[in-house]
Amino acid sequence: MTKRFQSIAQDVVLGEGTTVHEFVNLYGCRIGAYSRIGAFVEIQRDVTIGDHCKISTHSFVCSGVHIADRVFVGHGVTFVNDKHPRACNADGSPKGAGDWSLVETWVEDDAAIGSGATILCGVRIGKGAMVGAGAVVTRDVPAGVTVMGNPARRVVPT
Repeated sequence: MTKRFQSIAQDVVLGEGTTVHEFVNLYGCRIGAYSRIGAFVEIQRDVTIGDHCKISTHSFVCSGVHIADRVFVGHGVTFVNDKHPRACNADGSPKGAGDWSLVETWVEDDAAIGSGATILCGVRIGKGAMVGAGAVVTRDVPAGVTVMGNPARRVVPT
């Protein structure tokens, strides 16, 4: 691994046997054992990722996201942590750290999130749930349920 192509801060905790590919940006996060982090991934401060997870290339995991064990995150998945994003306050001043509220998101054991999905903040994706590629998750996904679409809706088995 060539360090010059990575930005891994000293406050990152990597579990035993975890693989981090080149061209990543990791800071202030904790990644469990035997997980794999693909190229062009950013994982921000206060994110937790469990053991045996796969975070595929071009994904963005923002502060406040908690991913449990054995979770698959497909290519280009985006998590959101602000319910009311704005660049500026009403008076035109740039928003600072105290001008917004971080809203946490939880992904439980054995869940899978398909490529290109967007996960809005404040939701819980249940154990073994599956989010289809390109879905926009706006509310909780119960354990074992598959959702797809925009907004993501439960798929009824045929």
